Amino acid sequence: MNKAFVKESDQEDDDDLDAGAPPIPAGAKNYMTPEGHRRMKEELLQLIDVERPEVVKVVSWAASNGDRSENGDYIYGKRRLREIDRRIRFLTKRLDKAEVVDPSVHHGSDQVYFGATVTYENLAGEEHIVTIVGIDELDPLNGKISWIAPVARALTKAREGDTVTLRTPAGVDELTILEVSYPAPA
Repeated sequence: MNKAFVKESDQEDDDDLDAGAPPIPAGAKNYMTPEGHRRMKEELLQLIDVERPEVVKVVSWAASNGDRSENGDYIYGKRRLREIDRRIRFLTKRLDKAEVVDPSVHHGSDQVYFGATVTYENLAGEEHIVTIVGIDELDPLNGKISWIAPVARALTKAREGDTVTLRTPAGVDELTILEVSYPAPA
């Protein structure tokens, strides 16, 4: 068969594109909070121990029914298995590279580090609350921003009461840090 008609993909490239996750910057570590690490590990175990075996059962059953070319259970099941396997590879790689950083060691500090929850005000007088987390934990709608985000980089190492400069494509903004907090040690 002519190679032009065969769909081939480079698995390494597919894994890094999983779930739209941003790549880890070259030479940087994959910092994660203990909570984020726990959630990723739980997802990985759920995929391995529950979802994948269930889909394998369905695919096996569907394959035993005969003609696979028009067997929706078989076709969908095989596709779902590829998705699960890709996600398992992605999670395994990210967890292998993870460096868990416990932000509670900074409890009581007024300086911004990884894991801090920061309340700041911009020049327009708008107040924002963000928590600086790992790349795989970001959730901007809930105020969780990655440590590589421009806002996080501008805030890092500043203290309560400091004003930092944030350069954006829209221009320069001044952010005044109102409060810095960390989770209490367990």
